[in-house]
Parts: sequence; structure tokens; C-alpha cells
Amino acid sequence: MSAADTTTPAKVPPPRQAPPPAAPDTPRRPRAKGAAGTPWLLLAPCLLVLAGVMGYPLVRLVTLSFQKFGQSQLWGFQPAESTGFGNFTKVLSDGEFWQVVLRTIVFAGGSVIFTMVLGMLIALLLQRVSGWVRTLINIALVASWGMPVIVATTVFKWLFDSDYGVLNAVLSKLPGVDLIGHNWFASGPQGLAVIMLLVVWGAVPFVVITLSAGLTQVPKELEEAARLDGAGAWGVFRYVTLPILKPVVVMLTTLSVIWDMGVFPQVFVMRNGHPEAEFQLLTTYSYDRAFVVNDYGQGSAIALITVVLLLGVVAVYMRQMLKIGEVE
Repeated sequence: MSAADTTTPAKVPPPRQAPPPAAPDTPRRPRAKGAAGTPWLLLAPCLLVLAGVMGYPLVRLVTLSFQKFGQSQLWGFQPAESTGFGNFTKVLSDGEFWQVVLRTIVFAGGSVIFTMVLGMLIALLLQRVSGWVRTLINIALVASWGMPVIVATTVFKWLFDSDYGVLNAVLSKLPGVDLIGHNWFASGPQGLAVIMLLVVWGAVPFVVITLSAGLTQVPKELEEAARLDGAGAWGVFRYVTLPILKPVVVMLTTLSVIWDMGVFPQVFVMRNGHPEAEFQLLTTYSYDRAFVVNDYGQGSAIALITVVLLLGVVAVYMRQMLKIGEVE
């Protein structure tokens, strides 16, 4: 065998393949005429209904808040007179108004906190019970949520009645407790606490049902991994469950603030249509100024200030939701 036969031939690398030619840019299909306006055309009926149902009352509210409008103007005996910012100046310089604002903020804040905490606890407990128990609790929640506000207020009014109230009779059976004939509405704080309990009772079902739906989206693998890392029940909730539920919690909190600051029938019916000064919230205070004092301009100014306050809450909500969207 010759040396030429035993010599290993050098490996020649395979030739490089040229990259495939880039696909030619296909021209975008021109959007059909009117395609951009199709969504607005479909939304037009809904927007017209909203403009008629909400737009006109809001415009009328703004108009009245800058006018002197009383019984004479209502019946057409005198024309409405423009007062500029006179109604707002009178309202904002009234010490009673600021007491009502503070009372409303405390009332709404307490109602929201109790609603969210109680709703979260019930929603978490529902994840740890059997299916038939969860079904029964959900039925009870939906039934209480669907109860008309007037009916619920009447029931609570009977429960806390000083003469025939069930609560006084039950609590009086406890050792050292004597609440027979106790009037829960003799003072503002106690009476508002009862009304707050009514508001929380009516709001908890919606919070529980919504949070329960959100809890089904929490990955069980993350919770199990957190437990394996040594996290307790509070650690799993704080670092796993709560961050995932944050968009739902922000939405529910904002809606609860808006609803609780707009509480009216609970206070109005509980106080027999004549809330005392220490029971006045912004809604009932605006109603009294407009329909009891017959100063519709000042009542409209108070209502408009309330709307501005609620718009501030909505702005905070939108900002939080945009932040959550950027993180995701």
C-alpha cells in the first residue's frame, strides 16, 4: 500500500448556503371606506341613550348650580337669575357643609374597609369548603344581594328597633348586658354604625362573588412553590395571591367608594325621610337643600361638588389600572 493510500484526505467544509431571499413586502390592503366609522355607527344607539339619560340631567345640574332657582322659579313666577359662583361660595364657606363632607368620607371609608376585608375573608374561606357548602353560601349571597334596598333597610330598622328589636333582646341575654329599650339612633355615631352595617351587608355579596372568581385564576403551582419555600398562609396570600388579585381589588375598592359615597335610601328610610343633622351625608344634605329648603341652586352646587370628588376617585382608579397594565 502506498503512502498516498494511507494518507487521510483533509475534510473540506461544506459550502455555505446562501440565506433564502427575503419575502417581498406585500402591500397592505387598503382599509375599506367607512371601516373606521363602523364601530362608532354600532355604538351610536347606545351613545344616544346615554346622552339622553345621563347627559341632559348632568347639563341641567351644572346650569342650576350657577343660578338662583327656588319655588318661584320652579313654578314660573320669576325667571331664573344667574349667580355666577355664588352658590359654590355659600356652600364652601358653610361650616356645616365641611362637617358633612368629613362625615361622608369617614362613613364611606369605614364601609369600604369592612366590605373589602369581610369579602376577602369569605372568598378565601369559600375556597376551603366542600362544593355543596360553597353552592349554598353562593345562593344565600345572591339572594341577599338581590334584595331591594328598601326591604333590607326596613328589616334592619326592625332588627334595631328600641321597643321590638330582636338584637336588643338577644344581646340582653348575655351576662351583664342590658339593652332592653336601647335606642341605637339616639346618637349619630351609633346610628351611622348601624347604617354602615346595612351598607356592608348589601355590598359584601358582590365583592365575595367577584373575588371568588378572581381566586380561581391564581395558579396552584405558585402557591405550592411558596409553601415549599417556607411561606406560611399569610406569606402565600401577601406575595402570591394578593398581587394576582390586585386589578380586581382596585376595581372593587373604587366601585365601593363610589357607591358608598352615594348612599341615600339607607339613611333616608332609616330616619323616616327626615335625617337629623348628625345623620346627614352629602347625598341627603344635597336633597335637603334642594327639596326641604327649596334652594335648588345650592342643592345642585352640593351635588356637583360631590360629582367632582367622585371624579377624583375615578382618576385614581384609572391611574392604578394603567400602572397595572404597564407592569403586565
